Amino acid sequence: MGIANKVAGTISPIILGVILLSGANELMEQVAFINGSEKEILLDSLARKVILPYIIMAVVLTLLSFMIRFAHLPELDSEIESEVDDKSHHTKTAWYQFPHLILGFIAIFLYVGVEVIAGDTIILYGKYLNISLDLSRYFTSLTLISMVIGYIIGIILIPRFVKQDKALAWSAVLGMTFSLLALFTSGFTSVLFVALLGLANAMMWPAIWPLAIADLGKFTKAGSALLVMGIAGGAIIPLVYGFLSDLIGNQSAYIILIPLYIYIFYYAIKGHKIRV
Repeated sequence: MGIANKVAGTISPIILGVILLSGANELMEQVAFINGSEKEILLDSLARKVILPYIIMAVVLTLLSFMIRFAHLPELDSEIESEVDDKSHHTKTAWYQFPHLILGFIAIFLYVGVEVIAGDTIILYGKYLNISLDLSRYFTSLTLISMVIGYIIGIILIPRFVKQDKALAWSAVLGMTFSLLALFTSGFTSVLFVALLGLANAMMWPAIWPLAIADLGKFTKAGSALLVMGIAGGAIIPLVYGFLSDLIGNQSAYIILIPLYIYIFYYAIKGHKIRV
């Protein structure tokens, strides 16, 4: 499912880039030399290009919702709980009494944040480095391609050859390494290391998830619901990156990734083992 998701994510920016950003360099040059009503007309013409693609997406999603509504999907029996439960669960009365779950929620929150930063800031980062929009509009697809490669590696290796905690630890190390290389290189090389963060991030979700819900017993469903809410990190953490980029520049702002990967590394080697 992750591969299907990211393949679609790889293709869609290319399609939308052609539709929305065709002739973007010429438009930017024109905007730089005009003012007043002419400038507004040019910018409005660019904004209007967004309308039709989003109308199409809205129609497709509406049709999909009807298809799901009338599809014969299996109903899950909410009365059936896991029969495998260790003795410690008899003293637990709620999901929040599992520290490895709470720490896993934080790990998911941070991981989704770094994933969104790697994918959604890279085009503007290319522009910041004075790379043509005709080229930089494809950079998000580079990040997603590297994620698909990471998914394929994960399918092959995890958990048959590499356990989830080891995969998560190595992924965090890769994330820190690529972040530092993005910070201390320049031009397209730096952009490439931002794109390679997709490779580092690919195996984090399927590694954090089983570690966080391990041994929850009858609280597995509540724990899973909590982890899903960790996706909110993708909405909040990029705002922090944006704030930093205004202060210290787009490249230097990637320093925010280092402490996030350090926490994920901590969860991989110790946090997921904590039981009370």
